[in-house]
Amino acid sequence: MSALINALHPSTGPAAGGNTVAISGCGLAATSDVTFGAVSAAGFTVTSDTTITAVAPPGSGSVPVAVVTADGASNSLTYSYGSAGLPVIEAIAPQAGDPAGGSDIIAMGSGFTGATTVDFGGIAAAGFTVASDTIIGITTPPGTGTVPVTVTTPGGTSNGVSFTYSASLPPRLVAVTPRSARPGRTVVIFGCKVNRAMRVAFGGHPAESFTVLSDNVVLAVVPPGDGTVPVTVTTPAGTSNPVRFTYVSAPVIKAIAPQAGDPAGGSDIIAVGSGFTGATTVDFGGIAAAGFTVASDTIIGITTPPGTGTVPVTVTTPGGTSNGVSFTYSASLPPRLVAVTPQSARPGDTVVIFGCKVNRARTVAFGSHPADDFTVLSDNVLLAVVPPGNGTVRVTVTTPTGTSNPVRFTYA
Repeated sequence: MSALINALHPSTGPAAGGNTVAISGCGLAATSDVTFGAVSAAGFTVTSDTTITAVAPPGSGSVPVAVVTADGASNSLTYSYGSAGLPVIEAIAPQAGDPAGGSDIIAMGSGFTGATTVDFGGIAAAGFTVASDTIIGITTPPGTGTVPVTVTTPGGTSNGVSFTYSASLPPRLVAVTPRSARPGRTVVIFGCKVNRAMRVAFGGHPAESFTVLSDNVVLAVVPPGDGTVPVTVTTPAGTSNPVRFTYVSAPVIKAIAPQAGDPAGGSDIIAVGSGFTGATTVDFGGIAAAGFTVASDTIIGITTPPGTGTVPVTVTTPGGTSNGVSFTYSASLPPRLVAVTPQSARPGDTVVIFGCKVNRARTVAFGSHPADDFTVLSDNVLLAVVPPGNGTVRVTVTTPTGTSNPVRFTYA
């Protein structure tokens, strides 16, 4: 069976020939000739059974390219000679850069596929990447004055588009790190030509201060602000491109509940506010909470540490420390119930009630009915005999310091 080809890359080239054309297909391993019209390739190399590279001979117009094996000639694909294959540059951006080179620019146009060189007035670019047939990313070489930029492909050399080397270009920023911080923190700004900085701005606010470390690095103290803002550096040559920076604000506690708990600690409270995401510590007058869980940016569940008196509760995040909200340690708090078990029983049955500070119980109520009897086993446990009743009711325990929260119980 004869060979089959399905692609030529590139499919255009100069009339003088001499350029390399990659041919893809199958059954190419036994290739004995590659023809461009009636003319054999100037040379070819079999890379694999599916790929050949051939050197195009001189020619003109459009010709059929085919591969020849012992089984005969393959199908053919069209290859075009001449100016039709010339690349075209329509624009470059930016149109100016540093005489030292190293500026990144983009050329837009057509016919860039297979580009072999990009020149700046005859000097090769420091590097380039063909992103598509219409776009090339280019790194400029050193140079002076205004020079033509050209792109060369196997089809020929493009028109020239002017690029100007200028020492009076504005600075160009690359990054700010960290990308988020709170006012008063120092950040590092990386870029080019920042050594003559006259102003560093975070949005519309100038930095509180800044220090130039080199042509490429500036340290800046973040001014007051919020949200995400553009950071820019201004020199006598102009203002840089912006890079994004986000303010990190200190959290805010609006309320805590309950506002009092046991001096022994272990009380579960909730703080409501904003900016709690990423919280690192929760303090009670400088003493770390026994534990906390960030439920959302606006809610934290907190377990109190041991303490005395009234203390400020604060939350700390990478954005800073919140305002303090008062929490009072009190030994005269009402009992707090956790559970009753079983949760369903008949009148006359004995149930176990678990909680805190139940040791001074005076009454145990099932709805509006007092327990037939109850026995305190410890500060945390009491036994109660279910009184007559029906449905689902609230069980509470009353001590000299008040009545507990309710827990649900259902009559069987």
